[in-house]
Amino acid sequence: MGGGAPRLDPRRLLLLLLGLCGWSTALRGNENSEALPESIPSAPGTLPHFMEEPDDSYIIKSNPIVLRCKAKPAMQIFFKCNGEWVHQNEHVSEESLDEATGLKVREVFINVTRQQVEDFHGPEDYWCQCVAWSHLGTSKSRKASVRIAYLRKNFEQDPQGKEVPIEGMIVLHCRPPEGVPAAEVEWLKNEEPIDSNLDENIDTRADHNLIIRQARLSDSGNYTCMAANIVAKRRSMSATVVVYVNGGWSSWTEWSNCNARCGRGWQKRSRTCTNPAPLNGGAFCEGMSVQKITCTSLCPVDGSWEVWSEWSVCSPECEHLRVRECIAPPPRNGGKFCEGLGQESENCTEGLCIQDKKPLHEIKSQNLETASDIALYSGLGAAVLAVAVLVVAVTLYRRSQSNSLLLNSSMQPDLTVSRTYSGPICLQDPLDKELMTESSLFNPLSDIKVKVQSSFMVSLGVTERAEFHGKAHPGTFPHGNVPHRAFGTVQGRNKAVYIQNLASISTSSELRTTALFGHLGGRLVVPNTGVSLLIPHGAIPEESSWEIYLAITQKESSLQPEGSAVLLGPEVTCGPSEVTVSTPFALTIPHCAHADPEHWNIHLKRRTQQGKWEEVMSVEEETTSCYCLLDPYACHILLNSFGTYALIGEPISDCAVRQLKVAVFGCLSCNSLDYNLRVYCMDNTPCAFQEVVSDERLQGGQLLEEPKLLHFKGNTCSLQISVLDIPPFLWRIKPFTACQEVPFSRVWRGSARPLLCAFSLERYSPGTTQLSCKVCVRQLKGHEQVLHVQTSILESERETITFFAHEDSNFPAQVGPKAFKIPFSIRQRICATFDAPSAKGKDWQMLAQKNSINRNLSYFATQSSPSAVILDLWEARHQQDGDLDSLACALEEIGRTHSQLPEPPEPELEEPDFSYSRQNGL
Repeated sequence: MGGGAPRLDPRRLLLLLLGLCGWSTALRGNENSEALPESIPSAPGTLPHFMEEPDDSYIIKSNPIVLRCKAKPAMQIFFKCNGEWVHQNEHVSEESLDEATGLKVREVFINVTRQQVEDFHGPEDYWCQCVAWSHLGTSKSRKASVRIAYLRKNFEQDPQGKEVPIEGMIVLHCRPPEGVPAAEVEWLKNEEPIDSNLDENIDTRADHNLIIRQARLSDSGNYTCMAANIVAKRRSMSATVVVYVNGGWSSWTEWSNCNARCGRGWQKRSRTCTNPAPLNGGAFCEGMSVQKITCTSLCPVDGSWEVWSEWSVCSPECEHLRVRECIAPPPRNGGKFCEGLGQESENCTEGLCIQDKKPLHEIKSQNLETASDIALYSGLGAAVLAVAVLVVAVTLYRRSQSNSLLLNSSMQPDLTVSRTYSGPICLQDPLDKELMTESSLFNPLSDIKVKVQSSFMVSLGVTERAEFHGKAHPGTFPHGNVPHRAFGTVQGRNKAVYIQNLASISTSSELRTTALFGHLGGRLVVPNTGVSLLIPHGAIPEESSWEIYLAITQKESSLQPEGSAVLLGPEVTCGPSEVTVSTPFALTIPHCAHADPEHWNIHLKRRTQQGKWEEVMSVEEETTSCYCLLDPYACHILLNSFGTYALIGEPISDCAVRQLKVAVFGCLSCNSLDYNLRVYCMDNTPCAFQEVVSDERLQGGQLLEEPKLLHFKGNTCSLQISVLDIPPFLWRIKPFTACQEVPFSRVWRGSARPLLCAFSLERYSPGTTQLSCKVCVRQLKGHEQVLHVQTSILESERETITFFAHEDSNFPAQVGPKAFKIPFSIRQRICATFDAPSAKGKDWQMLAQKNSINRNLSYFATQSSPSAVILDLWEARHQQDGDLDSLACALEEIGRTHSQLPEPPEPELEEPDFSYSRQNGL
């Protein structure tokens, strides 16, 4: 080898070999085509330039992808993947000439399959690049990654629904599912795409989140996050966004006028939760809607005359004057001006005044004057004698009338009588015979022990204790005997309930009662509703009669209370409206409020002929137009005109309580294995319960437990109803349905329809016939009631549960004396005794006080017979029990109280003994 032969560079040798291989391949591939030129022009010193480099690609499902590479000038191009050369047979090569430069252009393609990518396990993604050769050297393209595209099903974070106050910020987070390539996110509102470019208030660019800078009412809706890439689309769970508005108080109204015309009273102002009104579940305004303050009105002072002045000097007209002024005191604060004349004149010459230039004594002779005086004095004497005779006659007449009315001509009428009864009693007053005798007030009442004790009282009760030992008069109770019952205080009687089977409830769709009434009066009752109308004796003029009706509005009431006020009872209509009465009638409307003047402000409303509602009075208001007496469960109203009335309650504090009755009904469903429990929460009024019972009868429902009373406070807390302690191996309840929550506004200001929550139970076996569970009804931060259900689902084995109803449901109308508990003759005696003023103080005001009537006594003072109106109110309050014993005890207490007062000495009179007993046959 010596040193003469030159040594070849290994790199040049490799390029030469590759070039020869390429040329041989080209020649083999073009054996049947035109012959290529022996040499391809190439710019000296030019490396291959890539006109197209491979791009990053994704394999979708099982479809292979194609990588391509294009360069000039290039003698050869090969792909290298993951650092290894791709076999020559896997390349597809195309050659061409660049017409502008005449350089050789080569383009190469390769396929990459899903299997190749999955079989590669390296620190980085599967990649490929191409290498191009020219006479001068090689060039490498960029690396192109090849990945398998996918998109998982589940979102990493779904958007969550939320409640946002108006003008608050809403941020909904969304993290799309993992995928290659990464998914793009789009937001939908109510299935419509959101374009943030059209609404500057919305931003969707921040890390896939949806941002609403200031919430508007229109932004409420269902929002959905959509994620998509080249493989698939995914949809998130919908998020409900509620933009709510918290209520705001309006401005206070002006203070009302002082309700007392004279002295201490109160005035009020109000505001409404309408600035703005709560929307979409927003909080109701906190605080009171009504404010009251005390006030003092200046009492009117009537004017009074001062003394007359001295007579003036005699005038040329022969008269002198004297005057007085209304300044002792002058009228103030709307008082009346003095009655009478402020100036007086008379002749000042005693007949000596000159008339027609002649003295009067010359005109009239002395004889005429003497005759005139005698006639004058004779006339005056005759008049005095006539007056004296008239006074004596009137005195004798009044004394004779008094003797016929009193029990004895030698003593004053006495109303303290004690008696003892046994068994149910109802006093009657036959009109065709004399009811009273001179010896006793109670002769028509057989088997009643009567004793006259003092000189001025007739008591309908006993001396020591109230026991009844009398007989029931035939015809008093047309449908059998009335069970024995015990009587307590007024409030205790109002709370009394009577048991009756479910089947006896009326299913009539119209709650209306009608009867013909005349001068004798009577009573109308809408059965099982607590609504009644009492028309007193004499309210309707004689020789006239009217068809009176009493109805309850069953449809949605047209009265829509404002603010937090609620309807406390049914809307009641009595009529016809053209009837005029001479004395007030009594309308009884049940209510569901726990009446407390510190927490409730209760109003009586009346509907006008135009359909609008106007306020009649507040229950606590002092007025002479009508009277309201609020008992624990009903309101008794004395009115003078018929119409449509309703009670509205306005809570003054959060402690205001609305009484709800909770009842549970059950029945089998169409599927014999299912059993339905229906829990009702309704106003604690008889008419509301009757409506529920009627509906359940149509559905085949059965009352499973005695209803209970729930005190629902106005503290904005919701109501929860749940079913507990279900036998686990006998019954089951659908998941997530054992507890239901009702918003406060739905319970407090819901429609007139009772609140219903239904639960579906399923038994495992048809052999299971017994069901026992608990139904819990409670208000959050409030009262709770638990009803224990123990029943058989088979009708043949089911025990009938009783419910509460009034016993007068079979007597909707009573006309005449039988409608009243107090006989008319006894009523007349009581009125005659208490209406007349008495030095002992035994007047109608004491009668009112003993019957728990302590307010607005000025109303009774305006009546022609205050005692009669008080007794009418007593009749309305005691229509279920007719407890004459309470009235007797009140009258007896009045007599005992005043018998201790010192009395002026009176001549001793022999007092007859009116004590009778059964041994004497009375």
